[in-house]
Amino acid sequence: MSGDTELSRIGISLPKNLLDKFDEILALRGYSSRSEGIRDSIRNYITHFQWISDVKGERQGVITMVYDHDQRGLLQTLIDIQHQYTGNIQASLHSHVTHSKCLEVILVRGDGTILKDITEKLMAQKGVEAVKLTTIPIEG
Repeated sequence: MSGDTELSRIGISLPKNLLDKFDEILALRGYSSRSEGIRDSIRNYITHFQWISDVKGERQGVITMVYDHDQRGLLQTLIDIQHQYTGNIQASLHSHVTHSKCLEVILVRGDGTILKDITEKLMAQKGVEAVKLTTIPIEG
């Protein structure tokens, strides 16, 4: 545990299907315990947050999002968020993965802080399972 000196115990509640998937991945990756997997997941989450926080300046990129099409009101909320940023969203592609799961790819351009705002608003919605922002700087 690189640099960790004091442990804290926490309790969390998870849907059974999410925990089952997590346990499956832990077994495939050879983790010795859930705690080890959760610590690794939290470290990855922190690293991702720090990486996305460094997105500054004029950028071109893509937001990929997976969400539950059957989540009540979600589709309209996602559309409303995208309409708030019509100056930054260049195009989007929507794909039906299953009856209820959708994949959306959104091409974006603009200041990195605005692109992060779009990403975080999408990520915060109930029914959105995954969101990832990938950008490159626009060289003048």
